[in-house]
Amino acid sequence: MLMILFNKPYGVLSQFTDKGTATARPTLSDFIDMPGVYPAGRLDRDSEGLLILTGDGRLQARIADPKFKLPKTYLVQVEGEPDDATLERLRRGVELNDGYTRPAEVARIDDPGLWPRDPPIRVRARIPDHWITLTIREGRNRQVRRMTAAVGHPTLRLVRWSIGEWTLGDLAPGKWRAG
Repeated sequence: MLMILFNKPYGVLSQFTDKGTATARPTLSDFIDMPGVYPAGRLDRDSEGLLILTGDGRLQARIADPKFKLPKTYLVQVEGEPDDATLERLRRGVELNDGYTRPAEVARIDDPGLWPRDPPIRVRARIPDHWITLTIREGRNRQVRRMTAAVGHPTLRLVRWSIGEWTLGDLAPGKWRAG
């Protein structure tokens, strides 16, 4: 079974073609030249990190379908400093416009020392930023960003670090390896 672990850079679409825009944006085809593999799930253009590609339809479904509750862990740089009560709200689940989220695992972490992002995040002189890990077992559209915004700490940078047993490890942005 062919599987690719890809570190999707910021600004890259989680698809192989970009149709419907006047200016072509970077896609998976700019990084991966392998027929017969497709992304198992998506990452927004403004998110970075682990994207799994495979030609195995059953594996794609197991990774992407929320009914399998595969944990997805994100490193999230947020605006402000989330306190214990805020983290507890995320742990219990927060109300979004499409209903309550499932409970999440969340913790404050030190700056993980990731690669520089291009373009860099916006920095505000009087508002600090902090890092958290957030693990969810569902996959609503822009869910992590909406969750952090709902508790008053907008996401500045979002990096998916792992999906189930698969992790980025030392995989550089724009690079891939067989899983």
